[in-house]
Amino acid sequence: MRTVAIIQARMGSSRLPGKVLMPIGRRSMLAEVVAAAAAARSIDQVVVATTDEPLDEQVAGEAAAAGAGVFRGDTHDVLRRYLGAARAFHADVVVRVTADCPLLDPEVIDAVVGALLDGEPADYVSNTHVRSFPRGLDVEAMHRDVLARLARLARSPAAREHVTAHLMEMPRRFVIRQVVAEHDDADLRLTVDTEADLRLVRRVWADLDLDRGRRSYRDVVDHLRHHPDLAALNREVEQKSWASAEVQHG
Repeated sequence: MRTVAIIQARMGSSRLPGKVLMPIGRRSMLAEVVAAAAAARSIDQVVVATTDEPLDEQVAGEAAAAGAGVFRGDTHDVLRRYLGAARAFHADVVVRVTADCPLLDPEVIDAVVGALLDGEPADYVSNTHVRSFPRGLDVEAMHRDVLARLARLARSPAAREHVTAHLMEMPRRFVIRQVVAEHDDADLRLTVDTEADLRLVRRVWADLDLDRGRRSYRDVVDHLRHHPDLAALNREVEQKSWASAEVQHG
């Protein structure tokens, strides 16, 4: 059973253009997400799925430099891009993460993949649709044939751009499971969509000296709970819904 983490990434973003290549510490956001996915015990290979737009040559180059495989495909049909990457890299299980989550925890990846492969039978497992983890630790795991089924079923541009939106709209067609955290920290934002998000993540990175080594997301949460002024930096940021015209990180 070959498990491949596929990270969607592109330069285009209406709120923070070029964010995936912005430095968090010594490395870019994209490089840190690649490193986090590669550190998960359950992952056999990490692939960055970017677009075939000329601007995303930079993304492809950064991904390769970080040690990831690279797949390039359609800008807006992210579902098609994911399925193409899964086939090109012979994935049996696809783990979906996004390039704007530099504080991603490898142990959270392992928990979601473990629930798919070792728990009750399921087509799809995530920690996203029942919110308990901070936003920015989002992980989805599914069998590759689920992607193929979604590609056949999803019709609307929004559903194809968000990849798994159609799956959640048709729960009777799929066996869906959720991983829920022991503590509810869904009020915290660790993803990067705006300048405020970027300031928070860079502060956390420096405070915890994460260039010296990755730490559990619980360490990040504890730090924010002890420094509410820091957690407040991005409290007013509104998360865009999947039905928005653009998927910011994709």
